Amino acid sequence: MADSKTPDIVYTKVDEAPELASASLLPIIQTFAAAAGVSVGTKDISLAGRIISTFPEALTEDQRITDDLAVLGELVKTPEANVIKLPNISASVPQLVAAVKELQAQGYALPDYPYEPETEEEKAVRAKYDTIKGSAVNPVLREGNSDRRAAIAVKKYAQSNPHRMGEWTADSKTRVASMSSGDFSSNEVSATLDKAATAKIVLETAGGEIVLKEGVSYPEGTVVDATYMSAKALDAFLAEEIEKTKEEGVLFSLHMKATMMKVSDPIIFGHAVKQWLKPVFDKYGDKMEELGVDPNGGMGSLLDKVSGEPEIMAAIEEVREMRPPMYMVNSDKGITNLHVPSDVIIDASMPALIRDGGKGWGPDNKQHDTNCVIPDNSYAPVYDETIKFFKKNGKLDPATAGTVQNIGLMAQKAEEYGSHPTTFEIPEGGTVKMILDDGTVLHEHKVEKGDIWRSASARKAPIEDWVNLAIERQKAEGCEAIFWLDEDRAHDAELIKYVKPILEAKGVADKFAIMSPAKATVKTLETITKGENSIAITGNVLRDYLTDLFPILELATSAKMLSIVKLMNGGGLFETGAGGSAPKHVQQLQEENHLRWDSLGEFCALGESLKFLADARSNEKARVLGEGVDVATQGILDHNRSPSRKVGEPDNRDSHYWFARYWAEALAAQSKDTEIAAHFAPIAKALAEGEAAIVGELAAAQGSAADLGGYYHTDPEKTASVMRPSETLNKIIG
Repeated sequence: MADSKTPDIVYTKVDEAPELASASLLPIIQTFAAAAGVSVGTKDISLAGRIISTFPEALTEDQRITDDLAVLGELVKTPEANVIKLPNISASVPQLVAAVKELQAQGYALPDYPYEPETEEEKAVRAKYDTIKGSAVNPVLREGNSDRRAAIAVKKYAQSNPHRMGEWTADSKTRVASMSSGDFSSNEVSATLDKAATAKIVLETAGGEIVLKEGVSYPEGTVVDATYMSAKALDAFLAEEIEKTKEEGVLFSLHMKATMMKVSDPIIFGHAVKQWLKPVFDKYGDKMEELGVDPNGGMGSLLDKVSGEPEIMAAIEEVREMRPPMYMVNSDKGITNLHVPSDVIIDASMPALIRDGGKGWGPDNKQHDTNCVIPDNSYAPVYDETIKFFKKNGKLDPATAGTVQNIGLMAQKAEEYGSHPTTFEIPEGGTVKMILDDGTVLHEHKVEKGDIWRSASARKAPIEDWVNLAIERQKAEGCEAIFWLDEDRAHDAELIKYVKPILEAKGVADKFAIMSPAKATVKTLETITKGENSIAITGNVLRDYLTDLFPILELATSAKMLSIVKLMNGGGLFETGAGGSAPKHVQQLQEENHLRWDSLGEFCALGESLKFLADARSNEKARVLGEGVDVATQGILDHNRSPSRKVGEPDNRDSHYWFARYWAEALAAQSKDTEIAAHFAPIAKALAEGEAAIVGELAAAQGSAADLGGYYHTDPEKTASVMRPSETLNKIIG
């Protein structure tokens, strides 16, 4: 079992590229932090770790590990919390199944994932696996609201070294398509509870009542929403957009988030697969069901299941010829937008397309205008207005653009659409009712079989904390600040009832605007185009979208953002950026032993974590270390020591050497703490004198295949061997 002692700083063990980078960076952090009496340890929130900890009864004593996510879930509720949280996999079903298979092959006697559980035992296993799917980690750890912004050093570097931006033209055919009715946006209802309540969610049908969920508890003041998407309206919309796309001669693309929205979006994704192959499903649907085809799993698994059926394969090829060309996730490998749901990540795909002048990659490996299909209209207008803005005004200039900070409402699972247990695919027609314990029907919707119904909530304390955090940031920055709330949307109208009185009571109402997301998008783009700054104050999902959209336009990436979660009970959670491109990075490492993951996000988070620790524990040595991190991070940027994308050129491991060197040199040169300076002077000298040997050893490691002993559950010794190939550096660091 894992050691339960909590270190001063918890550095999370995660997945894919950021976890591989940790094998190189974490030993450096631990060695340097020890000089300030600071312990840095890990807690395992990786997908493999979460699976292993969920099924202790199936494993040997040696294989069992503690449920570190649960441990951290308690820690973040305390003032002592200081967690550096790297991006983890938000598991789709295909990823979950792949991880289980890998662990089984490594000797873990885990049960198979039951796609269609029938026995009580299978249902229990499925229920356990469902707790791991999707964005299961973030709601547990985020006991505070989000403060995301570009670090000053990162923003200055982006302005001095502007990245390439695709050209926008007024005649671009790229557009956003979204449902005008029948979607979550149009069907939303919302209410604020005037007292604490427990609710049950039932489906009343002609044959009786089906209980969908019981015992959902809410404290007084909670904003509770309910809505649904019509399956018929969705299918009609998708069919129409497929035909329109063909007529327009552009690429067809689907943009959602089937990882975070782990219940609703995979179903919507499955509808898109079925509509794309509608003639095939109409003719061979029964046979495909017999073969185990689940459209929600994507075209990749579908093609695997029917590969032995020449007639069906021929029918698929025939339909493919009828359809418009599709936006490609990987055109070199023929992986389309409908291949696997975990590849459809709107907050990564839409900003990248917008940055490239509205162009997406087609099956011919060339860029084309694109129909961006975003079924639900709740936040589609943000991307729609952005595209219209750039068509009219031309591309953004990163050299002169201002910056957009974000204050996001997310504490205590606020607005966790799709990542919670109150989303359902309706089994038969009827009326869904949300009934409080006193008999009050809070919300109700008439629904049909196949509709997707969901509810989410936001509690009073997190909402008030969010508004106060926004006030604090606006005071510090003195710039434009906008609450992205639409008074005509049910949920937003309830939030506005909290926002306005707090702003007025604090005497700062004149410092803030309240605008619909569509209008706020235009206003914010106008502001940053003039070189001025803006603070976007948003709900949870929009926080997720905007903290990729604006950084990708401003900085070329969202991985270099400061992401600070001020925990409501006094602790700190420091997030390190996006992991959306991590799978490609791992693939390159396995094939060429080159890791292009950029750890700049980790550097930024580390500096903030050490300075937070200094304040919380009155540890001035930790502050000196944190200030040294800032100098080292600036050095990485100023001297262009970030990883290259190409094998044979400096990679992630090289950047860690330079980070350690710049950090040691900064600590040796500072005068605030002579003991720290004396400690790091010989380390800085050794790192400088060892440059040729270290760089040579790191370069020699590249070029051949790297064996990690696994993908989801790597072998620690093999990974350390791959990620720490410089004996010279290892001897200096220890």
